Amino acid sequence: MTRVLVTGASGLIGKHAVAALVAHGHEVHGVARTSPVTSPPGVIWHRCDLLSDGAAEKLAAEVQATHLLHLAWVTEHGQFWAAEQNRDWQTASQRLIETFQQNGGKRVVMAGSCAEYDWNRLGDGVCREYETPLKPHTLYGQCKLEFSQWLETFAAQTGLSQAWGRVFLLYGIGENENRLVPSIILALNAGHEAKCSSGVQVRDFMAARDVGWGFSALLTSNVEGPINVASGEPHTIAEVARALGEFSGHPELVCMGAFPDRSDDPPVLVADATRLRKEVGFAPALGFRDALKQAYDQIRQGTD
Repeated sequence: MTRVLVTGASGLIGKHAVAALVAHGHEVHGVARTSPVTSPPGVIWHRCDLLSDGAAEKLAAEVQATHLLHLAWVTEHGQFWAAEQNRDWQTASQRLIETFQQNGGKRVVMAGSCAEYDWNRLGDGVCREYETPLKPHTLYGQCKLEFSQWLETFAAQTGLSQAWGRVFLLYGIGENENRLVPSIILALNAGHEAKCSSGVQVRDFMAARDVGWGFSALLTSNVEGPINVASGEPHTIAEVARALGEFSGHPELVCMGAFPDRSDDPPVLVADATRLRKEVGFAPALGFRDALKQAYDQIRQGTD
């Protein structure tokens, strides 16, 4: 049986990845600073702060995992782009992966970001793993890119199998209420205007549930290197906002153009998801509108 260690296991992506791994019969060890209120039966939980000295070494020696899905990183909304803690997570992640490999670990998959790509040189706006230039414009993206390069070198030197999943725009219950999808849903549910930018920006949206299940599929595959964990489908922000307005029964409350567009936002930011679909064999369970409707119902009701 595959023994999997999942960091950030109670987070937006992690809780779904854990559920997927358990559903496929793997022995799952979840790592979080605090144990979640609910989780799939059978998950073995470890309370651990990976930024603490010696924590990674103790955890890896105790679990003796064969596979590592490393999702933990700084994620505070509005802060993570420039947080100096990104550097701390580079150091902590290196310690974790080194000691994981020393304790017999065979394969590691980490969560990267679309922010690793050069948003000023996207061409048609479609990010392709081995073609689109990499030049982050934030500290978060830079630290992710630097670590992916370190991981690739370390894996080549030690024989460790590795893959790097670049996440695009995800949404779902449990995300910060100021982010796009929950902010619109909560405003509509309260009978308030849901204010947005012009909404002309084209993005790649994927439900957190699908992102988590995608990482589970990637971890248990043999695919290596960078992989866009995304839908591969272009949709405007306006499409998202108006669909949520339709679901609420109050489309008139959706106010496009209420906020100015950000000057540094790329007009199009979409993934080429060919590797995920063809090599990993994973695609989202639901289409765009069905997945968004599911998230609308869950966030409105406050349930998973």
